[in-house]
Amino acid sequence: MDTVHLHHQGNERRPLLVIDDFWPDPEMLREDAAALRMGEIGPHYPGVRAEVPGRLAETMRRKIAPLLATHFGFDPAPAVSEAYYSLVTTPPAALAPIQRLPHFDGVEPRRIALLLFLGHGAQGGTAFYRQRETGFESVDADRLDRFKATLEEGVRTHGMPDPAYIAGDTPLYEQIALQPGAFNRALVYPGNTLHCAHLPPEVVLSADPLAGRLTLNLFLFDD
Repeated sequence: MDTVHLHHQGNERRPLLVIDDFWPDPEMLREDAAALRMGEIGPHYPGVRAEVPGRLAETMRRKIAPLLATHFGFDPAPAVSEAYYSLVTTPPAALAPIQRLPHFDGVEPRRIALLLFLGHGAQGGTAFYRQRETGFESVDADRLDRFKATLEEGVRTHGMPDPAYIAGDTPLYEQIALQPGAFNRALVYPGNTLHCAHLPPEVVLSADPLAGRLTLNLFLFDD
């Protein structure tokens, strides 16, 4: 981890870490992903995934634990909840309604997401959003009901977005930050922040892990 940058995003000043040169052997991770059988896991992700070996996920958790203590106040670091190699494969026209909107991983306060970019070439990035009507940039248990009700009312008023990856402001959401992806760059942020993949047209949506937009997603969470 040669370079670590701390950002505080939006009105809520939520912390986000950008870590370049994150993993000592990223090509090994690419080869590992290519050797696994990927499939659809859940309705939210617009592509295919394979589980990351548990020992590798735990090693990554330990690697970022000092940063979580320093910048997020999480000491000890939350436990590994899930970890996947992920490959975006869904063309924009085929996106399900839920895949066209910003999302959050969970409402729990001790929830962390790590996104490691493992593709060469254009990777897009991750964008962060504010719900216009409420001003929410993150969703906790106290905000959840209002967030959902506001979203439902907004969809009734404006309709669902056209089939496309979200890019910039919409009638329901305002983009507050965009963190570009790059090979072996990790983003670390609270999992209850509103975010979505940023996938401009130049990003290749290939089913080949060695050619497409491959990432490693590590989710940490405990009560």
